[in-house]
Amino acid sequence: MTRAWLDAGLPVAERVDALLAAMTLEERVAQLHQVANPDPVRDAEALRSGAFGTCIVASGAFAGTVRDAGTQAASVNALQRVAVEESRLGVPLLVARDVVHGHRTVFPIPLGQAASFDADLVRRCARAAAVEATADGVRWTFAPMVDVAADARWGRVAEGWGEDPWLASELGAAAVEGFQHGRGGGGLADPDAMAACAKHYVGYGLAQGGRDYAEVDVGPVTLHNRHLRPFVAAVEAGVATVMTAFHTLDGTPMTAHVPLVREHLKGALGFAGAVVSDWDAVAELLLHRVAVDGAHAAARALRAGVDVDMVSGLYAAHLVRLVREGSVPAALVDDAAARVLALKVRLGLFEDPYTDPGRAAAVHLSPAHRALAREAAAAAVVVLRDDGALPVTSAGGVRVHVTGPFATARDELFGTWTLDGRGEDVVTIAEAAAERLGPSVTVDDGRFTDAALVAARAADVVVACVGEHPARSGEANSVTSLDLPPGQRAALEALRRVARRLVVVVVTGRPLALDGLPGDAVLLVFHPGVEGGHGVVDVLTGDVPARGRLPVSLPRSTGHVPLHHDHLPTGRPLDPDGDVDRYRDDRDPPLHVFGSSAAASDVVYGPVTTSAPTVRTGGVVTVRARLTNGGPTAVVETAQLYVRDDVAEVSRPVSELAGVRRVALDPGASDDVVFDLTSAELAHRDASGRPAAVPGTFTVRIGPDARTGPTARVELLDADADADAHDDDIALRRPADAGR
Repeated sequence: MTRAWLDAGLPVAERVDALLAAMTLEERVAQLHQVANPDPVRDAEALRSGAFGTCIVASGAFAGTVRDAGTQAASVNALQRVAVEESRLGVPLLVARDVVHGHRTVFPIPLGQAASFDADLVRRCARAAAVEATADGVRWTFAPMVDVAADARWGRVAEGWGEDPWLASELGAAAVEGFQHGRGGGGLADPDAMAACAKHYVGYGLAQGGRDYAEVDVGPVTLHNRHLRPFVAAVEAGVATVMTAFHTLDGTPMTAHVPLVREHLKGALGFAGAVVSDWDAVAELLLHRVAVDGAHAAARALRAGVDVDMVSGLYAAHLVRLVREGSVPAALVDDAAARVLALKVRLGLFEDPYTDPGRAAAVHLSPAHRALAREAAAAAVVVLRDDGALPVTSAGGVRVHVTGPFATARDELFGTWTLDGRGEDVVTIAEAAAERLGPSVTVDDGRFTDAALVAARAADVVVACVGEHPARSGEANSVTSLDLPPGQRAALEALRRVARRLVVVVVTGRPLALDGLPGDAVLLVFHPGVEGGHGVVDVLTGDVPARGRLPVSLPRSTGHVPLHHDHLPTGRPLDPDGDVDRYRDDRDPPLHVFGSSAAASDVVYGPVTTSAPTVRTGGVVTVRARLTNGGPTAVVETAQLYVRDDVAEVSRPVSELAGVRRVALDPGASDDVVFDLTSAELAHRDASGRPAAVPGTFTVRIGPDARTGPTARVELLDADADADAHDDDIALRRPADAGR
């Protein structure tokens, strides 16, 4: 038999067609079957017969919170040796694992990386994770999660990029590029590249009540403009795979959703990669009560466009029979198998399915990766308040006491979905403080509050490290209260009564309700990873300018969620500075707004100017503002561009993030931030997902957060419209008091 699929000189499609032609129906179906944790001895016969095409190495359905033995190149090579050298067609296995925010070098959780507002940093973290994971034989990761989440009760908010669709799109695409673009320039074929997976398609961030797996109800305009946008960006970035979500959307489980998966994702968006179900989700169609038995569930999922059945085994059990009896078209199996095989070809697995066993020791926790982890950890720190307590210093004999459960925490700094990090690799906050500030630092872990109070009374500065354990975030870890864990606020109140200066460091996997939290300074740190101690102390001491920004709005209480800055206006707008609130027992606005930080409050934003008063469809207008650092220390300012459609055919958000620029400013220095705003960024999508750029005026704002900053106006014109006629049309359809 001529094995044309082994000819690397042929186009991918021709190699796949040749392989499909040589395959039996059973072998093609097997490519759609993913198993968990295969063993080269126990499963040798299945490997020889090509009974499954991909595998996931995981401790189980809740791998994000349960550690396992992990992967090693030697064990993966043993699997490949049987699959490639002892099977009829020599089709390699594709090994997958959840490499979400690092491998042996653990970076901040995605929500922490999102606080950087820095796509390049996210890209570099994903690149380092891919280098380390592929050294252990992993060539497919189920990341990035690009769900847009506004309900902090949902544990999986930790895995994503926050509440904003623009930020989720930018950072999600950057993560895709980092995972998939190998160092050798060969794309996925490079041995240190791994296939990314955009998940969870789609709308999972709207799980009702913040309860994992719960139903979602959302209108098509909101779906296209908020929740589908990051997936569109991931597809445009070349993401290799997409994972369907567990939930139902308007009554249909995403694993069986023909309009959104097969018709929209694979059709309208042109996604040519493979779609994988979430863990056991094909079988769960029975529990959703939309399938009568396993065969029915398998048929529904395949018809919807799910190419790979993760671990349920229903494709393997039923699809061959369903095709032979005519219940399922053979073309659907062929298309799904072709997508899986094309991915294996693109990954270069047919040329070299093996991994060099010596690579891991050279790249795991390399100095470069640790340095990157430290940089990322510092960027995950957001200063919420500073009443002159920062920077923390030991100069002049100042005594510093570090206390609290996170003072000496190690693997608790990792956060959720950390499968391969090791606690012994972690630098604690207390260790980093002692290393930086010297012997004047004293430490306790806060277990005995009476002892902590005695030590705090003797110190000049108390750094109290509190927060939530990573077991309280991630999959299946929703909460009903966004308060600090029990007892922590009381401990802080007690410290406040005895401390000369109290600096509070809150380590968390989600936005928390921190209204009234005591402290002369309060820092929020999203689980910062293996170099979390160094990163936090770098910011505390001022060695690194605090540049973290909130990728989520912080509520005043749990009752404020869901909460997001880009909400729709109402017929009775609320004045955030007024005396009237809708809640009777609290203020309406968030405690801390999206994009904000107290670290650069001395930066002054000058007027916003535009290169022209109008922009035509297909055109670009330049928007700029001058920033001046009026404070005594150097800062890294994250300037944010927001747009608002003043009058639209559908109600559009009060403001939408459209760009970010970072600028370093010495004391007294000024610099311009410049944005090229395209007409496409002023458009919205209609109920069918088509872009709609409706002529009219837009308010553009450049500011330090989602609420403040100077504004200007720009008018969008039709590409070939007469300006005067257009002005008349706008006047006719805009009420006289529009925009008030």
